[in-house]
Amino acid sequence: MRQLLIGLRLAVGTLSIVPVGTLPEVDRTSARWAMVLAPVGALPVAVLAGLLAWVGPMVHLPALVVGIVVCAALGWGTRAMHWDGLADTADGLAAGWSRERALEVMRKGDTGPVAVGVLVVVLLLDAAAIAAVAHDSWGWLLVGVAVLASRAACTLVAVRGLPPARSDGLGVVVADNVPVPALAVTVLVTLAVAAAAGLVAGHVVLAPVAVALGFVAVSVLAIRCRTVLGGVTGDVMGAGVEIALAVSLLVLSTRGGA
Repeated sequence: MRQLLIGLRLAVGTLSIVPVGTLPEVDRTSARWAMVLAPVGALPVAVLAGLLAWVGPMVHLPALVVGIVVCAALGWGTRAMHWDGLADTADGLAAGWSRERALEVMRKGDTGPVAVGVLVVVLLLDAAAIAAVAHDSWGWLLVGVAVLASRAACTLVAVRGLPPARSDGLGVVVADNVPVPALAVTVLVTLAVAAAAGLVAGHVVLAPVAVALGFVAVSVLAIRCRTVLGGVTGDVMGAGVEIALAVSLLVLSTRGGA
């Protein structure tokens, strides 16, 4: 129980700006719980996104402005950590030449043209999709659930069989750490939450399908990183979160305003 609580605090403190106090030394067990509970740890950020998506249309903000405000809040609420991970991963995968060069590019954290392009496209996609979804009668709920579900990307990227790409950094603690049955539980619970939200919003099939497709996209990213980088890093987890969110919102936006 103690390790579970430490893991939950680690998930909240890592995936949001909510203060959780000083944590004891994090070991593989507490890190495993943090990854399994990643969607729970992101609940404060998901609530914030849903609240803004609800208030925006009520005060007659233009749809795209609502989307931009929600995206900005997500960046603030996560210290833009996932944006940074997406940018670094994009640059690393585009670096070419060798695994060592790709990891060095990611370690430096300099933002190259590929990173800028990918980040701009993903954020524009997020904002436009949120604009479409939020003006549905229960769109705010779907936005919040999409944010919540996207954090299960951390669980997926930390599954056993995906080794850390290097011997230091966050990936060493969390990579290759989550048993497949634990991943299955997190995914199934997340899909069930999405289905329940979809039932309320009148999109009982679309909502879990959107989340599931987000997981598929993260799986493709993880496989690509295994091939190019030899494994995963903390940056890859951040990239997975952003990819899952963008894909889920894109699918949900096909019924936005219905």
